[in-house]
Amino acid sequence: MVDVHCHLFPGIDDGPQTLAAALGLARRAVAAGIVTSIVTPHILPRRYDNTLAGIRAAAAAFRGELDALNIPLAIGYAAEVRIGPEIIQLAEENTLPLLGVIEGYGIVLLEFPDSHVLPGSDKLAAWLLERRIRPMIAHPERNKEIMRDIEAIAPFVEMGCWLQLTAGSVAGVFGPRCRERSRQLLERGWVRVLASDAHDMPARMPELEPGRAAAEEIVGETESWRLVRERPAAIAATNAAFAAIA
Repeated sequence: MVDVHCHLFPGIDDGPQTLAAALGLARRAVAAGIVTSIVTPHILPRRYDNTLAGIRAAAAAFRGELDALNIPLAIGYAAEVRIGPEIIQLAEENTLPLLGVIEGYGIVLLEFPDSHVLPGSDKLAAWLLERRIRPMIAHPERNKEIMRDIEAIAPFVEMGCWLQLTAGSVAGVFGPRCRERSRQLLERGWVRVLASDAHDMPARMPELEPGRAAAEEIVGETESWRLVRERPAAIAATNAAFAAIA
């Protein structure tokens, strides 16, 4: 399986704070059947001021640690980018970290605030799409406004944004409301991929299989595997880390 949203690099955001903890997460990912992880540190101005160059360097250092310990986890890099006007500058400077490129569109992992959908978010998403950058909205099922009203996310899907659910939400880790909203999004066919959004152990582990198994009951076995294998693998295949190696 391939995980396109996780926080594994040590000391760079609210993921693991030590190298030992980060390596523990990597080992857990491998044990859980994950072969590739695109690590997505937060870009959240004034809290996590990560940059493409800094994330790239963190990926190279972490990959070196994994290689030294023979931990067989392929590491890509991008970012979980909080929606805001800063994205415009990053896009114009070509420094917006992308998960990959699919059908001529760069894929950016876009995060909404937990509490609501900011006014104007649809306009910013449309601006990105006009520039052939497709937002993949991270864990919409955990956004409180979308939890209250599923139609709050509908305009983004209709304009061409993709949705990424947290595997744990589908499995019930985040409670019944998140699980129910995840089910509804899956039933509507609006979900592109599942990802772990791993941060730490044991609370936020890099696991996909429990979510895939829960999704199988909703969308069937074939589609459940597409959510954690085929679609994320297609994205990862075009990630900058692997293009650089090639």
